[in-house]
Amino acid sequence: MSFEKATAIDSTQQPYTAEIAEGWDIVGNANGGYLLALGARAMARAAGRPHPITVTAHYLAPGKPGPVTIDPQVIKAGKRLTTVRATLQSPDKPLIELLGSFADLESFTGPARVDASPPDLPPPDQCVRSVPNPERGFPPAMMGRVDLRLHPDDAEFLRGKPSGDPLIRGWLRFPDNQPMDPFGLLLATDGFPPTIFNANLPVAWTPTVELTAHIRAIPEPGWLRCRFSTRFISGGMMEEDGEVWDSSGRLVAQSRQLALTPRS
Repeated sequence: MSFEKATAIDSTQQPYTAEIAEGWDIVGNANGGYLLALGARAMARAAGRPHPITVTAHYLAPGKPGPVTIDPQVIKAGKRLTTVRATLQSPDKPLIELLGSFADLESFTGPARVDASPPDLPPPDQCVRSVPNPERGFPPAMMGRVDLRLHPDDAEFLRGKPSGDPLIRGWLRFPDNQPMDPFGLLLATDGFPPTIFNANLPVAWTPTVELTAHIRAIPEPGWLRCRFSTRFISGGMMEEDGEVWDSSGRLVAQSRQLALTPRS
């Protein structure tokens, strides 16, 4: 199933309805970026504006495949931005609480200064492709829905040899020439292995508490270059800062995620 179909929204009635699709999960729980994109599509529909500019999600419970409802409420419709609040809910409980602003990215212009550059990566065919392993559950099922290639220096954790630097870099695209739109960028901000896998600390999945994504531009076709890094792992939590660059070398998305760390 394509990403567009997997995040389709039925807005013919309120609340909107959708389905958490099979295969976009981490050990049975829907990927946080996938849920973010699903909620944001409904919010954009309610806003009457095509693109997410900034979306923040607080994660309340794991999402399992099946029906969900989304109840977007417009808080303010301004000249350039419309701000929307929404809850994405399964039949028995809320899964994520969202707040975001939406607009037409093509109408945004202004001065530019970028004091950074895309991560330096070997060509995709020289990087380590992440392929799902159903028996172990890692890499997870979602890796069958995307084409993800890790920088070789950051992929040694797969062989039990973490680099010691909480850094993950790599390439990402949808398979079969599926287009990457701004909602796909929301998925990309949470599509890579956790940086803690390279930190020489107890290794486990790091459940997301909060994720904020900023969409800066509509990506050009082709591979995305991505970089995720962590500086502070303390107090049972860690942050993960993300950069997503398109095939033209333009910054198209940023993210910050707060996640729980494994217990000692």
